[in-house]
Amino acid sequence: MREQIIHQSADLFLNFGFKSVTMDDIAEKMGISKKTIYQHFENKTKLIEATTMYLFEIISQGIDGICALEKNPIEEIYDIKRFVMEHLKDEKSSPQYQLQKYYPKIFKSLKQKQFEVMQGCVTDNLKRGIALGLYRSSLNVDFTCRIYFNSMVSLKDKELFPLNNFSMNALMDLYLEYHLRGICTEKGIIMLNQIISNQS
Repeated sequence: MREQIIHQSADLFLNFGFKSVTMDDIAEKMGISKKTIYQHFENKTKLIEATTMYLFEIISQGIDGICALEKNPIEEIYDIKRFVMEHLKDEKSSPQYQLQKYYPKIFKSLKQKQFEVMQGCVTDNLKRGIALGLYRSSLNVDFTCRIYFNSMVSLKDKELFPLNNFSMNALMDLYLEYHLRGICTEKGIIMLNQIISNQS
């Protein structure tokens, strides 16, 4: 039952937001009593913590799976973006922003875990891109990795990037192109242009 509550809660939180969804909403959606939920989770904060860690694990495993394929590094970045958007339902409820605003302790813990996963994946992507002549050999890998992560987090700031001005999908595409044009060699730019034209 605990896993079912987490799965259902994740779906509701991603669709409507961590703040908006109540324990009553979850109980009603599942056709169970609120008391049943409280048998497994002391309060809503504990449920949100469990749900965010569950989503983090699923997305981390998916990203590891994509990285293990060792595809073309530029394609890999777009494949990861598609996978994450699909599992976070295009972030239409701004889950990360809501976590940061209403559940800062959970957000801080999640951000640290996200950085650890992304650091490994992005560092490997950058090194392979340099080795293949797609990224500039003069890149400072550690700096580029950190600025990439920080920019990805900033994109989810609703005050900085209001969702009525930008969809999260469009924001991600704009940022990935910006990032890649800054680090690609001429060879890499040709490949990036092909990927972008195939998407449109």
